[in-house]
Amino acid sequence: MHIKIFLVMPLAFLCEFIDSSLGMGYGTSLTPILLLMGFEPLQVVPAVLFSEFVSGITAAFFHHSVRNVNLKPKSKDAHVALVLAIFSIIGVLAAVFLAIKLPPKILKTWIGIIVVSMGIFIIATFKHRPRFNWGKITLLGTIASFNKGLSGGGYGPLVMGGQILSGIGIKNAVGITSLAEGLTCLVGVTLYFFLQSDVDWVLAPWLMAGAVLSIPFAAHALKRLSEKKVKLTIAILMLLLGGWTLLKVLLHA
Repeated sequence: MHIKIFLVMPLAFLCEFIDSSLGMGYGTSLTPILLLMGFEPLQVVPAVLFSEFVSGITAAFFHHSVRNVNLKPKSKDAHVALVLAIFSIIGVLAAVFLAIKLPPKILKTWIGIIVVSMGIFIIATFKHRPRFNWGKITLLGTIASFNKGLSGGGYGPLVMGGQILSGIGIKNAVGITSLAEGLTCLVGVTLYFFLQSDVDWVLAPWLMAGAVLSIPFAAHALKRLSEKKVKLTIAILMLLLGGWTLLKVLLHA
């Protein structure tokens, strides 16, 4: 257990660096890795939500400070983030109430399916550019937050993909996603705290520390990264991690 805990912080650093650079990949990548390391879903998911609440708000601040996004109260970016966050509460509420009643095997299977689906989604919509509309953004926020509350991942790919493919710039979308996801995770972790008394929070401080340390580097790297190459890398990683998670569940069936 001590060796595993020692590895958690650098894993969080790497996953959050990718997430804060491209708006996706933290929970989606980190959750299955922690499950494969032997941690249980109710150890992993609440801790991931807590660390991403802190890192999401922090990332939004840094992206705004380096002008990757404009999150001033009356800006369009701030309005999109607020709409996403408000409608995300619905999905997170439903997910947390469901997650605390499901056995670990079902949760692991669902997480694997989500990760694989998100990888396919990113690849399948790589060059597709549908029109932007508020209805689509609210629907994506609700579905994505349900995945986030249930599995700890799956928020970034849907919300980022929806924004980018709807005409919002990549840098703006990253900052918007960070803020909206941070607020959504606050709701999720609060529900876990009050509704599930036996949650093991041992991972939370290590995940939070590793994630927050990566954010200043990620905010500055965003201006130089080729988002297409990184996005494709994340999609492939999701397919591999999700497939391995499902295979492990089947092997232990």
